[in-house]
Amino acid sequence: MTTGLQLHGGQHPEPRPPHQRGDRGTPHVDTRTRRSVITARAAATFEPVGRSVATARSFVRDTLQGWGFGDVIDDAVVLTSELVTNAVVHAGTAADVLCLRADDGVRIEVADRYPEREIPLQHSPVDMGSPDREGGRGLQLCAALAGHWGVEYTPTHKQVWFQLDLPERAVGTRSAGPALPVDLLPLTTDGRIRVAVVQIDRAGTLSSWNEDAEDLFGYSAEQVIGKPLTDLAAWPHTPGTSTGIADALQLSRWEGSYGIRGADGRVTPVYASHLRVRDKDGEPSTVCLLVRDDERAVLQTPLRGPASDTATISESGHSDPFEVFIGSPAPDDLDGLLQRTVERARDMLDGDAAFLLLATDDETELEVRASTGLPSARQRFARVPVENGPGRYGSARMPAVHEDLTVVPGAVPLLGGTGMRSVVTVPLKVEGRLTGSLGVAAESPDRYSNEEALRLQFAADRIALAVESARLGELERLRRGSLSFLVEASDLLAGTLDRDQTLALMAQMTVPTLATWCAVYTIADQASDPYLSYVLHEDEERIDDLKALLSKIAPPDPVPTPGARVWHAPAQAAHQDALRTSRRSLDGLGEPHSVRSGVGAAHGTASAVGGETVVLPLVARNRVIGMLTLGKPAEEHFRQEILELAEDMSRRAALALDNARLYSERTAISQSLQRSLLPPERPEVPGVEVEVIYRAAGEGNEVGGDFYDLFPIRDGVYGFAIGDVCGTGPEAAAVTGLARHALRLLAREGFGGPAVLERLNAAILDEGARSRFLTLLYGELWPQEDGSAVLKVVCAGHPLPLRLRQDGTVEPAAEPQPLLGVMDDLELYEQTVTLDPGDVLLCVTDGVTERREGSRMLGDDGLAELLKTSTGLTAGAVAARVMRAVERFASAAPSDDMAILAMRVPGLQKD
Repeated sequence: MTTGLQLHGGQHPEPRPPHQRGDRGTPHVDTRTRRSVITARAAATFEPVGRSVATARSFVRDTLQGWGFGDVIDDAVVLTSELVTNAVVHAGTAADVLCLRADDGVRIEVADRYPEREIPLQHSPVDMGSPDREGGRGLQLCAALAGHWGVEYTPTHKQVWFQLDLPERAVGTRSAGPALPVDLLPLTTDGRIRVAVVQIDRAGTLSSWNEDAEDLFGYSAEQVIGKPLTDLAAWPHTPGTSTGIADALQLSRWEGSYGIRGADGRVTPVYASHLRVRDKDGEPSTVCLLVRDDERAVLQTPLRGPASDTATISESGHSDPFEVFIGSPAPDDLDGLLQRTVERARDMLDGDAAFLLLATDDETELEVRASTGLPSARQRFARVPVENGPGRYGSARMPAVHEDLTVVPGAVPLLGGTGMRSVVTVPLKVEGRLTGSLGVAAESPDRYSNEEALRLQFAADRIALAVESARLGELERLRRGSLSFLVEASDLLAGTLDRDQTLALMAQMTVPTLATWCAVYTIADQASDPYLSYVLHEDEERIDDLKALLSKIAPPDPVPTPGARVWHAPAQAAHQDALRTSRRSLDGLGEPHSVRSGVGAAHGTASAVGGETVVLPLVARNRVIGMLTLGKPAEEHFRQEILELAEDMSRRAALALDNARLYSERTAISQSLQRSLLPPERPEVPGVEVEVIYRAAGEGNEVGGDFYDLFPIRDGVYGFAIGDVCGTGPEAAAVTGLARHALRLLAREGFGGPAVLERLNAAILDEGARSRFLTLLYGELWPQEDGSAVLKVVCAGHPLPLRLRQDGTVEPAAEPQPLLGVMDDLELYEQTVTLDPGDVLLCVTDGVTERREGSRMLGDDGLAELLKTSTGLTAGAVAARVMRAVERFASAAPSDDMAILAMRVPGLQKD
């Protein structure tokens, strides 16, 4: 990869007209609408190999992170991954990636060097075809995620670009209502706003009804005075509880929305402001001002700036339940919004603590997201059931007041052991759905009544929609980040077939992204117990202590049930170790320094692993092959979204781990079989140097069709062979084994070379459909007392052996004859060759002579020329020179098996 980084000002060139881009009639998509000022750029080129996709993702992520564009990193990484994959995998060319930082966003261009590839559109620029089809998904993602995107052609490149716009939010801005144009302001029906003024006495009956109320709702004063307001009000109460409006009328001040049933039977949505007053006789009553709901700005309490943190105090001394939440953080800052909410709720009811829980997606559990006045660090993301079962949060769906928690222990699980006695809790609801729960607690009993519950409920209703909107925004960002994480994890896991490296990748991807520490257990087979294979902690100094702790406890049960399950053993063991060490320290056992060190280490381990620990099964091909264990530090819990992401990652990791296991087993079997097909040891031949080099094609030295052998036949006589079975792999290896063992057996029975090969030919043909034709050079070697060697050779369809004389001449040492495994009746003959001192006999398989680079081939002539330069070299040096020349002849890895057999009679002179 080559990378260039430039920082400068300027503008990106405008797109050329279609005829200048080399448009070939393919539909052109270009949604660019304006020129942007480019403030920085970063460029990189990625080679057409699979690992370039991951490298491109890292390049884009690092670039945007450095520019401070964290809001768009995940979308940019996903889109870049798809487009670079199209270039380096599908188009098979290098990919040029250019990142441009502009004043309004970031633009990324991905170009390949295969301009003939058309855009995978069908009938129109918007017809992307099925999302399940192989091509075109990159452009679909561009259309879905990018603000602007397009495709451009040049005579040598095809470029796909996309632009991601930054959120238009000024630095330091929290929230503010926009200034609406005049034509967007609400309209009144007849040019004026009516304000209904009604009065309700102590008993809740109407005692006053003005003309605007008659116009708004259709009742005359005589029809309604004396009737309870509850007969007309459509209060948005919770089913199964009281109406709530009677309690609202008892408050000193209240504002909010409800409905009034009109004379025509229809409900008119109104916005109301209630004010508690005394009449002329001193009797309390309530004056209600009502307007249509879309005219609420007439009555709504003026908004206060975010700088003020003090709630408005009414005449009764209570803070206003609406004003208390003004000035909240921006809607996309969920944590800030929740923390501000609990702080304001606590202040509003003058409590000692407050907390807010959000419902999970299925609304069966509540998750602690913010608290104040409580040990929030140890409670964050803790979950409790909404209904049913022990430890449930029983009153989550409706307001509740607990005067004394000591009477009903466990009613609010979050407050257990905190010293809080009284608590008021209210639900957060959006369109009738439970989205959360807000509570305020105090250390003294009997602090809260229904009045405080109602005020807190009004405040919760005010904030519920903003909280849910921010939660959904956070969830969407998490899902996009999860997609990017899973894409990168899949690519990394698919890039290796090494078991140990796969285990390391599994742990490194989860720590610290998903968990504080991780342990991987593996299971060799169904009869084996889980084995602790890998341990990782974000603090490297904790790894040894964590490994020692996990080694002392029983591994989790290998349950195939999908999903995460809580495992309490590590936290319990860590706390027990800490307690034992503390007791020994108090008893004065051991040296003072060692005792202090042991106590510190034990407590450190307990703190590091004392939080929630979950186990996810690693299931591949319907078998549990291990467990992935994730842990948090003391009192911390996992978010549900993180557990779901970890479950997705564990499925990919399980398959990668099982693939690595199968590959390791296959490689071991292949190597064992290969060793069984090669000679167990090479005998020493008196007066003759012998060297053999063997290379099987394929990864892991898988078994091949080339073979060699050198063995004693009887005293002073040795047999040698080099052969090539058609094809590679196990089928060819079966014929290889037959040939090698048959040669030894027949030669030692006293058969000559032609007879040995004729009987071997018959044996191969007897294999029927499993037979493979075979080229074979077989010979017998007689070392002579005068320093020479006599050879009798038969060359059955094999590349001819070459003889190198001391004067540098090279000549074939045999004549070609028919190969084996094709014809029934063969008439073979042997030829006698005498090697004088200093002569070399070189025998190779066709993997050597047929080595190619494009249209070039080494060939017999090339091998002969190479051998001419080897005069005076030993047999080992000759064989090594030939192998080096073959490997350097082409850049690609060999596609065929290769065997080299070199024999040399030492010369009389010193070599």
